[in-house]
Amino acid sequence: MKKDRPLHPKKEFENIRGMVEEIGSLYEGKVACRYRKNPHDKEAVKVYYEEFRDHIRAIASEYIARGYNGKRIVCLGKHTYSWIQCYYATLATASVLIPLDRDWAKEDLLETVRTGEGEIIFCDKDVLDKGEFIASELGLPAPIVLDGEGENSLSGMLSAGAEKFAADKTPYYSVEIDVDALAMLVFTSGTTGKGKGVMLSQRNFMSDLAEVIPFIDFSTRCINVLPPHHTYGSSVSIYGQMSIGCDIYISSGVKYILKELQEHKPGHLVAVPLYVETFYRRIIKGIKDSGKEKLVYTLIKISNALRKIGIDLRSLFFKKSILKSFGGELNMIISGGAPLNQEMADLFDSIGITVLNGYGITECAPIIAVNHNKYIVPKSVGPVLPIDEVVIDEPNEDGEGEILVRGSNVMLGYYKNEEANREAIDENGFFHTGDYGKLVTMKDGARVIYITGRKKNLIILSNGKNVYPEEIEDALAATPGVLEIVVYEGKSKRGDAYNAIVAEIFCDKDYMAQNGITDVESYLRGYVNEYNRTAVPYKKIAVLKVREEEFPKNTLRKILRRMIDMTID
Repeated sequence: MKKDRPLHPKKEFENIRGMVEEIGSLYEGKVACRYRKNPHDKEAVKVYYEEFRDHIRAIASEYIARGYNGKRIVCLGKHTYSWIQCYYATLATASVLIPLDRDWAKEDLLETVRTGEGEIIFCDKDVLDKGEFIASELGLPAPIVLDGEGENSLSGMLSAGAEKFAADKTPYYSVEIDVDALAMLVFTSGTTGKGKGVMLSQRNFMSDLAEVIPFIDFSTRCINVLPPHHTYGSSVSIYGQMSIGCDIYISSGVKYILKELQEHKPGHLVAVPLYVETFYRRIIKGIKDSGKEKLVYTLIKISNALRKIGIDLRSLFFKKSILKSFGGELNMIISGGAPLNQEMADLFDSIGITVLNGYGITECAPIIAVNHNKYIVPKSVGPVLPIDEVVIDEPNEDGEGEILVRGSNVMLGYYKNEEANREAIDENGFFHTGDYGKLVTMKDGARVIYITGRKKNLIILSNGKNVYPEEIEDALAATPGVLEIVVYEGKSKRGDAYNAIVAEIFCDKDYMAQNGITDVESYLRGYVNEYNRTAVPYKKIAVLKVREEEFPKNTLRKILRRMIDMTID
């Protein structure tokens, strides 16, 4: 394998404001974003790059006039153009963005905002009750509505700010931006006291994407499907794609994605494995339903053989028959946020869609390694970024150990959590990822990472969502009669998309007998249902298992999770 060369020049900017100004001029006349206010609207709204620049100038000017610059800005919203405006206006005024999952319970949001010392709240209209609850409890100003009208809305700020910028541009351009200062405070969990606030600077994510972009063959059209409060969604989908002038269609949601693919005809997607798995199942079903299963797989074999001698007929063979359901132009998917099945990646490659698997973590803004279009190492997460120094801590006989990272994309630290900082960042400045893997040096000198497992018990679902099992265990541990509980991701034979959160419980048989409880599962189900009523959707327990014997343990009486049968079908 030959070492690849950059496909594009490196995109570097002085700061976010400089980036907004540069892309507004460089890509003038090109569409920056398309979206529908209502998914059923006939036409999508188009925003051109020079309009986007002017919108950020205006909103940022109103930030300054209201005294928001430099403050902690909480943003609760779906992935919308308004959210994108809030993101850029916040960073362009040296303010600190605190992006939160709008689906969290209002109590969890309250405590997270309290912990992060949020000062101004922006939120979607349909979660205004949560924003108002937080503002009331913390004595903050009334929330700004992202998708509303009037003075206390983002559109109102844009109108007022446009007049101010036209009258005097100096305040906007005079804000001093320190790219090494705190710019984003990203919380890693939705429950108070469990999650940590990851402090990221503008340099963290700008330097990260500057090293990724040159080696990825981005197309001009894409669809944004990721939640923006994750760094994968904001750093890659929003900052990264706009930095190179992509025409971005902002998806109205998973239920509309296939229709949107047909209409917008993207050349690439930035996604999590959930989308890859969904598309994979659709392809397999389509092939089977067509009645031409044998023919298609024969063509795949022929195509793969021809490619080995430099003849690529994938477009001819599959564009009209298979790829048309994805718009017909899709040729690349960048997958991150959770493990990806190599078999699925291989099928996509066979029909003309390159899947680039990568590896990252919020604390590294987020990318650490990613496969390149011209340099793909199967089953790996690709070469380490040039800005990163990666070492394997205490490797075993197979070279596997915890992945440690040091580089300009590594976070400033955890917010007001010195204990966590001492545990995560060692005396040599290496961040301990908590992930197991191995580092292989290729013949050309490239250093490639293979992920082999999770150091801790963190559950990473196929949609990229993180679930801390201890959090759920703690919620049910006090249930009368429960002796032991272990929460994990139950494995389905049908594929990762069918995996589910499982609570496996061992009860006190004497307690059950003494209290006349004969149907233990029904008894426990009541408590599980009570927990599920208030839990965030992706943290709900889907499967309840009742054990007859206690869990296997070591000599220290710690439960050995690896010895638990985690299959669910």
